[in-house]
Amino acid sequence: MSAGTRPDLLALDAETLTALANRGLVKRAAREVDAGDGPVPALDPDGTLRGTCPDGSTVALPPGTGLDGGSCSCGAPGVCRHRIALVLAHQRTAAGGPDSSPGPGAPDSSPGPGAPESSQEPGTPAWSPGALDDEALTAAVGARAVAVARRTLERGYTARLHHARPDAPQPVAELAACTVRFPVPGELGFAVTDAAQDRRGEMIALAVWAFRAADGRPTVTLGGRSEPAPDTPPVLDAAQRSALDTALGLTRELLLDGAVHAGPVLAAAFHRVRDELAARSLHWPAGVLADLIGQLDAYAARAADHRPEETALLLAELHARHRATAHPGASPSEVLGVRETAETPLRRVRLTALGCRVHGTATARSAEVYLAHPAAGTVLVLRRSWDLPADGTTPTGHALGARRVAGHRLAALATGNVVSESAVRSAARELGLGRGRIAATTVSPVGTAWTDLPAPLLLTDLDARLRSLEGRPPRLIRARIAAESVHVVELSAVEDVRYDAAEQRLEATVRDAAGNPATLAATYDPACPGALDALAAALASGTVTHVSATVGRVAGRTVLEPVALLAGTAVVVPDLAPGGGSGTLAPAAAPAADPVAARLAEALAALADTAHRGLRHPHGPALSRLERTADRLGRGGLATTAELLRALAHALRSGALEAAVRGWADAAVRVAVATEAHREAVRHG
Repeated sequence: MSAGTRPDLLALDAETLTALANRGLVKRAAREVDAGDGPVPALDPDGTLRGTCPDGSTVALPPGTGLDGGSCSCGAPGVCRHRIALVLAHQRTAAGGPDSSPGPGAPDSSPGPGAPESSQEPGTPAWSPGALDDEALTAAVGARAVAVARRTLERGYTARLHHARPDAPQPVAELAACTVRFPVPGELGFAVTDAAQDRRGEMIALAVWAFRAADGRPTVTLGGRSEPAPDTPPVLDAAQRSALDTALGLTRELLLDGAVHAGPVLAAAFHRVRDELAARSLHWPAGVLADLIGQLDAYAARAADHRPEETALLLAELHARHRATAHPGASPSEVLGVRETAETPLRRVRLTALGCRVHGTATARSAEVYLAHPAAGTVLVLRRSWDLPADGTTPTGHALGARRVAGHRLAALATGNVVSESAVRSAARELGLGRGRIAATTVSPVGTAWTDLPAPLLLTDLDARLRSLEGRPPRLIRARIAAESVHVVELSAVEDVRYDAAEQRLEATVRDAAGNPATLAATYDPACPGALDALAAALASGTVTHVSATVGRVAGRTVLEPVALLAGTAVVVPDLAPGGGSGTLAPAAAPAADPVAARLAEALAALADTAHRGLRHPHGPALSRLERTADRLGRGGLATTAELLRALAHALRSGALEAAVRGWADAAVRVAVATEAHREAVRHG
């Protein structure tokens, strides 16, 4: 410890203080300190920080505990403004006086004076909460919380971990019920969680034990019956296994009959089994069935949002997840969503909007609002949909911006700081917001809050982020997390903007803060006719500093699919922009051909056509299409995939239905994984 300072308190930035208390207390405490009405901090030899406030309240913050472990004579329950003021005053003193820095009192301010830019100085070795023993844990959260956590450990639980890295120095644990973040190295008392206050200590203990057991792994399962020996497959109980097998049987029937012949009896069975999967905590297979139900409903209604290729990928996904349960290294939580909580009420939560996407079909319009949860380091998705009116009018994205969601205009919600006391998070990280006077949701302008987001919500080095994702499981068996690839990217340059009229696609070459090139790309959607014009105008203005986008690779290129842009102090959401798409855009050169991607897309289309008609109803032209596609795959060097398609065609021609079901699943899983691997492959040289 430096003479006269408490490094743990200096490391508390405005966001962490807000998460530990609330924004109103932080603002009031900062105003008092700014006005010279704060306490005068004094450090005892044992490290306890003390101060007396002008109103007579005396505060003591001993080392090794959080703010709630301190004391204040004011009598207010929980963390009071006097404790916050003592921390701020200590930071001001350490920084050299009250006029040395403006402090963290504003709602979206930078870290407080004396606090580092992050809670871990550059060059400091990454730390893990698991390095601290149970004595330190008990001192931080209390013996009762540790005892409650041990009962949860006996039942078993799974944690998804984000270990500290130089670009993301704060360790984060995603538990079934909440997320726990550790912003101060070596100090558990300042851990931040979105769990209710009465469960905070328990969740911190579970997160610490998960880091201790992980040994660098991204996912760990502890306790109960759910921690199998390394050479045994994940354990499911009889009811879970039965529900999963029943779901696979239903998809087999759909594959045999095809969407063309699926009737109401099969649809009702899908609904029943989906509910059973969710009740058995098999949330990811339940999500697959929910999406299949949506595709079947769309086909029955002859809606344009039914896509045979999407149905084929969903069928392949359920087969892949079922097969993965027999693999010794598979994680039940990752593959099946076991031990995820279906819905988790969040305590008073602050979210930062990252924009909105609007989608349209012949019968409905839908909106997805993306909201960053800084305390958890995740992005949540709020979804709403509206049926088109009977008079035949088709509202654009701009018109939808005036619709009310949770009592607020969609346009305000998509560009605001959202504070809610009625938020509910699903296992898939979808968000629900309630309404009412008791549990209110408030919205204020987002301002420049994007610039204060923690990593990896805010990315400055796209190449480093994408390298960190290499080696992860394919999408077919990953956790079904909504918006898993949505981030805010800091830009250093926008170089050129071009429009491909044939593809109705706008592309721009941009560079992130580290100088890495990326392609920002958006495709025209008639539901949002003004989107491309608004995007092009913002990019041409020279004021865009950040973009919220889906981040990924396409044929080795880093591609950003934009949701919104920060241009100066304004957030531009293209899908909500006015206009009819009449702007003039500079033409783009024809994209380079990708024969491998084209052949894999052709293979998926052929498999989708076969599944759409049903394997019980082999169709001569469809079988010939499979064989022609196999020949082209073989000539293109995709020999294994070609053989799988030929085997499927042979099984269908010979009437071997069981072999055809296995063959279709083999081929579909292969094509889906190969397509993803090819799209995300990094090209060297």
